[in-house]
Amino acid sequence: MARYTCSYRFKVDLEKLQPLMIETLQACHFEVIYQAVDYIMAREFLGQISFSKLVTVEVLIDSTTAIDDEVQVNLVVKNDELPLQLNNRCRQLFVLIQQAIADNPQWKLIENVTS
Repeated sequence: MARYTCSYRFKVDLEKLQPLMIETLQACHFEVIYQAVDYIMAREFLGQISFSKLVTVEVLIDSTTAIDDEVQVNLVVKNDELPLQLNNRCRQLFVLIQQAIADNPQWKLIENVTS
């Protein structure tokens, strides 16, 4: 299973973060399949790629530690594909999402830690 994670700290109003994150994921061709107050799950649209390569994104918003419009967000991008190559589909979409997050002018990216 391919799995890539990243943590972000944003300077943005907590109420605006979730709609902005959904908009960013949709711009990367993901559909939101579940959302709660502090969690978003999105996946690629069905039918575009084989099921094992279908990428899922989980966004965890840490609202309990949000202070002065600074919010911690953890991102997990994964699929069932074995990451036999460094540049696999899951990695490509992980990089695409990271770039979309970094380029979004509606928030200020304070910190980015990729693992």
